[in-house]
Amino acid sequence: MRQAVADAGLEVPKFVVVSAPADLEAACAHVGFPAVIKPVDSGGSVHVSRVDSIEEARVALAAMHAEEGLEFDRELTRDAILEQYVPGTEYSADGYVRDGEVVVVAVTRKLLGPEPRFLELGHLTPAPLDEATRHELASYATRVVEAVGITTGPFHCELRLSDSRPVLMEVAARLPGDKITELMEMATGLRLPGKVLADITGADPEGSGAYREPVAKAAGIRFLTAGGAGSYTRLDGWAELAAEPWVVASHVLVEPGAGIKTDEADYSCRIAAVVFTADSPEEAHERWSEIGDRVRVLGA
Repeated sequence: MRQAVADAGLEVPKFVVVSAPADLEAACAHVGFPAVIKPVDSGGSVHVSRVDSIEEARVALAAMHAEEGLEFDRELTRDAILEQYVPGTEYSADGYVRDGEVVVVAVTRKLLGPEPRFLELGHLTPAPLDEATRHELASYATRVVEAVGITTGPFHCELRLSDSRPVLMEVAARLPGDKITELMEMATGLRLPGKVLADITGADPEGSGAYREPVAKAAGIRFLTAGGAGSYTRLDGWAELAAEPWVVASHVLVEPGAGIKTDEADYSCRIAAVVFTADSPEEAHERWSEIGDRVRVLGA
C-alpha cells in the first residue's frame, strides 16, 4: 500500500519494514526520529506508538513480538513498519468505488488521545473544515484509492493534514469502524453498506433504501476511558447525559469492576461510547468536549 501510493507520486511518510531487532538500527537511521512503529496486520491502534529513540523502538518491537493473544481473531506476524512521524490533525475519507469511479461520501475528523499512543477517542462527521480543505483531502484520498487499485466496493482512507498537505496514514478496501457509517448516514442520508451491496448485486440503491433524508447537519461519537486506571465503579452523570435530545445512543463497553488496560493504548481501553447529533460540525466538536466534561468516571 505504502509503496503503491509513493510510486503514484503522492506524499507518504518514509518507511521501512522491520522483522527483527537487528533491522532496527538501519531502519531508524533511514526514517529518523520521531517515528511511529506499528504491526502490519492489526487494527484498533494495537501496538501503535510514537518512538523518539532507538531504545524506545526496541521496547515497542519487543512488545509486539511478545504478544500471544489474538487481535481480530488472528495472531500478529513479526513484521512491523517503522515510519516517519507526521504531525497534524487526523481525518478519514470514506466512500465507495463503482465502475471505477471513486466517490468520497464524507470527510471525518478523528480525535485522538495523548501521544505516544494514538487511541481514537471520537469522530465528527462532517469534519469542521472549510470547503477548499475538504476538497483537497477528498481529492488526495481519491488518488490514493486509484493508486492502490481499489476498483469496487467501500474504502476507508486515514490521513493527516500536515503543513496544509494531506499525507496518507493507511487505506483499506473496507467499511469504516467505530460507527462512522452511522455518523455518515445521519449527516448525509447515505447508508454506505446498503449502497455498496446494491452496487455489487445490481440492485436499485434507491429502491433498496440506500438513500434517506439526513437527520442532522453533523454527527459524532465520543469514547470514554478510565484515564489509565485498571477498573472503575460508576459513570457519574451518565443517565442525565443519555436523556439529552441530541444523544442518539449510549453504550457501556466495559462493565464496572472489569479489568482495563492501564496504558490507554488501544480500542480495548474504551469503556463507553456516546453517539450524538448537532446543528453544525463546530457544535459537534463542542458536544464531544461537553460529554467528556459531564461524565465522570468514578472509582478509577
